[in-house]
Formats: sequence, C-alpha cells, structure tokens
Amino acid sequence: MEPFEEARERALRGAKAGIKSSYGSEEFALIQAINAYRELTKSYNLAYERLSEWYGIYFPELRISNPKTLATLALVLNSKPISRDAVAAAVGEEGKADDIYAKANATMGREMGDEERGAVKKLAESNLAMDSALEALKGYVTAASKRLLPNTSYLTDETIAAELLSKAGSLEKLATMPASTIQLLGAEKALFKHIKFGSKPPKYGVLFKLPAVGTAPRHMRGRIARAYATKISIGLKGDVFSKRFIGEELKSSLDASLERIRSSPEPEPRQHTHEYQRRPMGGRRGFGGGRRPRGSERHGPPRRPGA
Repeated sequence: MEPFEEARERALRGAKAGIKSSYGSEEFALIQAINAYRELTKSYNLAYERLSEWYGIYFPELRISNPKTLATLALVLNSKPISRDAVAAAVGEEGKADDIYAKANATMGREMGDEERGAVKKLAESNLAMDSALEALKGYVTAASKRLLPNTSYLTDETIAAELLSKAGSLEKLATMPASTIQLLGAEKALFKHIKFGSKPPKYGVLFKLPAVGTAPRHMRGRIARAYATKISIGLKGDVFSKRFIGEELKSSLDASLERIRSSPEPEPRQHTHEYQRRPMGGRRGFGGGRRPRGSERHGPPRRPGA
C-alpha cells in the first residue's frame, strides 16, 4: 500500500476512534431521551385533545381529563354490548363507572359506523402506545439523571436536571457555566428579544418548572431562581469533576436561602417614568437603533429644495 493510502487509513481509524470515544458517555443518550420525552409529550397532548373532541361526537356526556383513561374508555365503549366490568376496570371508581355505563347506553351522540369505529380504535390505541413510551422514557431519564447528575437531581428533579443538560449540550459545558447562565437556560428567545428590542430581561428559563419558582409570588421568582442556580452550579462541579455527593449540604443551604427570601418584605413599586425615559432609543439597543425621518438620505442630511 502506498504511503499516502497508509496515512489516510490511519487518519480514518483515528477519527473513528475519537468519535467513538466522544460518544461513549451516557450523557448524549440522556440528551436524546429527554428531547424525545418532551417532544412526545407535546404529541401525546395533541392526540388526547383530538381524541376527546372526536369521541365527543359519539358520547358528548363523557367528561374525562386523564388521557390514558379516555383512550381506554374509547376502546371499551366501542365494543357492543358494553361491558360494565370493563368500564369499571378502565375508570377505577365504582360510582363513576356506573354513571358512565348508564350514560353510554342512553347517549344522545351519533351512532358510530364500522369505519368510524375502526378509525377511533386506532387513534385510541396509538394514544395508549404513546403513554407506554412516555413511561419508559421517563423511567430511563430518571435513572440516567441519578447516575450522571446526582447532586443536580437531588436539588431539582431528574427531568429538570436532564433538560439543563440538553440545553447546555454536554456535561462539561454545563459544569463550567456560571450560575447566571444556568439560571437563564431555556430562556434564549426572551434574552435575544431583550438584547435586540430592549424588552424586559428574563429571570429564569427551565428553572421556572420548579414548584418553588413557579408558585412563588412574582417579585420573588427571580431571586429564588438565582438561589437555585447558585447551588446547582456548585452541585454540578461535584457531579462532573470531584464525583462527590454534596446534595444534602447544598439542599440545607438552599432551604435557608429560600426561607430568607420568603421572609423578606415586598419591594415598593417603582415610580412611573415616561416612555422616552425608559426607552430612549425606541426600544433598540446598539448602534443605529433609532429610525431615520422619512425622506432622509442614508449617508447624509436631507437635501434642501433647489440646492
């Protein structure tokens, strides 16, 4: 083999080995799993809404808020005659099952044809399949987050820890981010809007899904998200570099910080300022933000008539 071909083969083997080594960590599998979980959740909710509206043509008296229960009932009530025991098994409540069974036999909805029955059955089966897939994905995300991000999962939860990893792209990038960046992960669109148009800056991204942040009074949310981001930043160093579990210490310190924030008085409302004082450049940041008057030249002042 010629020297050039030997060098080429050696470079290809080295590149393949590098790719295999780079993707050897479980973090990339976790990123794909949490992305699949989030996207499948959106599809699942849309399919539930479609099944609810469609089946309402045949059984308008049915009011079920659980997607899995609705899909199961759509299959059970499709069979003729309707089995009361199957309805009870799907609902899980005897009193509610009796009510649904009675209404199903005296519904004012449209009579279902054979082709319609088959189509509705396929949609209900696909909903149940998505529900099973979501359970499997969540189980893997929970287990993998506890392995890779034990401190972060302990401070937040497994799903939020995985979402932070997905937004960062890798464990090393996430662990080296400052707390201020971690606080805003997931709020990139709002941040760009603030930079470009001068809108209000975001105070949290993925961390808004934390109950402590989402249910807090509006004036406390930013401070609570900042406290969480600070402790998460420290916990990530233990997850990635030192491989030590320090979650309990961080959790106790975080609880003390949250207690101080919740006990602090509410800030006084700011005094009203005019629009031109708040946004002197028309809401834009950077050079050339203001709009030019109509009829002006691009590279100079407007020309006078007759000049």
